[in-house]
Amino acid sequence: MDRPSFAARSALISALAVVAWTGSPLAWAQPLPAPAAADALNSRISSPPENSRLDAPLFYQVLKGELELKRGEAGNAYELILDAARRTRDESLYRRALDIALQSRALEQAFAATRSWRAALPQSQDALRFQVQLLLALGRGGDVGEPLRTLLALTPTEERPALIAGLPRFLQRSADPKQMATLVADAVKPYADAPDTRLAVRVALGRAWLQAGEPDKALALAREAQALEPAAPGPALLALELMATAPKAEELLTQYLAQPAAPVPVRLAYVRALTSTQRYAEAVVQLDIATREQPNEGPPFLTLGVLQLELKHPKEAETALLRYVQLASAAGPTPAQQPPAAANGEGDDDENGTLRPDRGLVQAYLGLAHAADMRGDFKASEAWLAKVDDPQRALEVQTRRAVLLARQGKLAQARDLIRKVPERKPEDARAKLLGEVSVLREVKRWTEAFDLLAGANARFTDDGDLLYEQAMLAEKLNRMDEMERLLQRVITLKAESPHAYNALGYSLADRGQRLPEARKLIQRALELAPGDPFITDSLGWVEFRMGNNAEAVRLLRRAYAARPDVEIAAHLGEVLWAGDQKDEARRIWREALARDASNDVLRETLARLRAEP
Repeated sequence: MDRPSFAARSALISALAVVAWTGSPLAWAQPLPAPAAADALNSRISSPPENSRLDAPLFYQVLKGELELKRGEAGNAYELILDAARRTRDESLYRRALDIALQSRALEQAFAATRSWRAALPQSQDALRFQVQLLLALGRGGDVGEPLRTLLALTPTEERPALIAGLPRFLQRSADPKQMATLVADAVKPYADAPDTRLAVRVALGRAWLQAGEPDKALALAREAQALEPAAPGPALLALELMATAPKAEELLTQYLAQPAAPVPVRLAYVRALTSTQRYAEAVVQLDIATREQPNEGPPFLTLGVLQLELKHPKEAETALLRYVQLASAAGPTPAQQPPAAANGEGDDDENGTLRPDRGLVQAYLGLAHAADMRGDFKASEAWLAKVDDPQRALEVQTRRAVLLARQGKLAQARDLIRKVPERKPEDARAKLLGEVSVLREVKRWTEAFDLLAGANARFTDDGDLLYEQAMLAEKLNRMDEMERLLQRVITLKAESPHAYNALGYSLADRGQRLPEARKLIQRALELAPGDPFITDSLGWVEFRMGNNAEAVRLLRRAYAARPDVEIAAHLGEVLWAGDQKDEARRIWREALARDASNDVLRETLARLRAEP
């Protein structure tokens, strides 16, 4: 199977503006809401001033402590400030002594300050929070139980659910997650059945056990929590976190999202999880709902457009991207409209790290250019590319222009266009090379692309991505021994990258060679990239080659549902055809032909089987 090239994968990662919703992290020292803060300030103004507990000698002592710190005598400063805190029982002075110890990385002294603080002010919640954190930092997780239980008991009833919900994050630095999950379970036990905390207890425990590597326990708690309060988002978000290790958790999430009032941010978080495993067709379904429910929010339209392009639906992509352009242009650039930074390291921020205000529009213009290109409208594609005014995307824009020229038979002009792009950074030379290779691949100039990469691999020694590209071109040229040698080298260099395992396993399976080895390679790839539909397709193909048709159909159906790619359709159709399910095979092939009638794998399959869709 012609797997996506490195350049294609990088372009997708850069363009995929997935809208994420992470919820509001628990703030352990929440500021007063604005009205309450105003009331508190007015109260202080109207009340008579409170005399400080610092008399002249103590004031001098504190001043001396600060001067000692400025001189670099942190130990002296700590002792002076802590002594003043003990005398005055002033929380701000305890906090200052603690801060001095922490700045000096003197954790034992910092912990001693919290003990003194608690002895002087047993009701101080801040002292308890710091003490728990320091116990974890000191590797004394087993001692966390007492201060944690005390903290929960002292927390006001109305604030306790938020505190319980945040415990897993608060305690996640523990060196022994299982011990910490047990401690959390013990600490929250008194609140497990109280109406206002029962949900938070189960969600918090679920996260704690998930961190401890016990997804089954976490899933059971998520189910309990959802049964108690089906409309609450907490259990659904826990299920979202569980999807990678406990696939059955997804049922809880989809049940929650089936409710009419399901929050759009939770739906968008699900979209992010789906796109992370390339389940683009399912992500599009969720985005369609989100955009209907919030038709004036731009980012979901941007994501929807990018995913429709990946699914080779240019008209639907244009509709979504044009809506995004309309909304973004009308509202003006704001950080909320921008997709997250490119995951492949290509910066969309300026040199000072400031968010570029036009980043979302640049993504949309590039997407609209791609959609027009897919429709064969080169003039419209160039018009959209002309709107991109971003030096950091110059190479990407010129590569797109070069592809348009190559498709019109102007290959020399196309290659020259890329070569003339200025190299702003050292890595730009490599990026230009990959751009030129992508142009040659586009017009099936396999030998020239292979030779270009062979020279590049001498210049960029042991570059795994370039070697992978060269291996894929070796396969196109039927140089199978060379392809295998290159992929084995990639596996040596990048043992945790799934692509080389998958490509090698698929190639063996497709030729019917060393099938047990091919299966092991593909299974290893799937371990590294769980749920990847292309790798699932490869596994289905090797099962078919080994005569396991029922398992092949199951795997290929799963891959096609997640990513209705033309080549996956070709494989699924062939396996169904072999099983005498010819009507369904024809239907799937017709769908694939509507997306890309020129696909080599699909055309070869239909010709070999003498099948008429």
